[in-house]
Amino acid sequence: MSSLIEVSDMYKIYNPGENEVHALDGISFSVNEGEFVAIVGHSGSGKSTLMNMLGCLDVPTAGTYILNGRDVSDLTDNELSEVRNEYIGFIFQGFNLIPNLTAIENVELPLIYRHVDRNKRRKLAEDALEKVGLGNRMKHKPAEMSGGQQQRVAIARAIAATPPLILADEPTGNLDSKSTKDIMNILNELNEQGNTIVLITHDDGIAANAKRVVRIMDGKIEEDITR
Repeated sequence: MSSLIEVSDMYKIYNPGENEVHALDGISFSVNEGEFVAIVGHSGSGKSTLMNMLGCLDVPTAGTYILNGRDVSDLTDNELSEVRNEYIGFIFQGFNLIPNLTAIENVELPLIYRHVDRNKRRKLAEDALEKVGLGNRMKHKPAEMSGGQQQRVAIARAIAATPPLILADEPTGNLDSKSTKDIMNILNELNEQGNTIVLITHDDGIAANAKRVVRIMDGKIEEDITR
């Protein structure tokens, strides 16, 4: 099994100099294709900074990040945007759906940026919504759906183009217990189908769904356990 993510001696330093803060302090780890990894840490542990690095939303102060064979450690903003669009499907705590678009239009949106033709992107969006159990809600707008259903739309949007990496940042943070269970079941099913998932969470109960847990504290990896 080949590595999808390779992080080597990664640092992220804010306010360099006298009052510098090491948000990431020499982190090294890898994620293989097909893994389901939870990155766990409390507020201030560095997990959000690490998520920004893994999601190509920011670049490290030092160290390297190889994603799907490409060194993305020091790319320009435009280059990072292209990498995000091609390699990463994001699932956020806040859903980030466009209110005036239907479910299927929300799922199609990233495919437009990928220049997927109209017929193909409609089919990909329909298939993704069927996969998350929303085949009967494709024409509904976010306000017409529950929080759990909106998060399913967000998952469908993340997986529609079959990106190598699904990055889920506190994906159940705004959901009730039933919706949380439903969303985690979907993520487990996606992983069983071969999708690589990195889940960022502060909740040990949510992290327990993953097959591997990487615990971060004070910008360092404290524990890395595969179940």
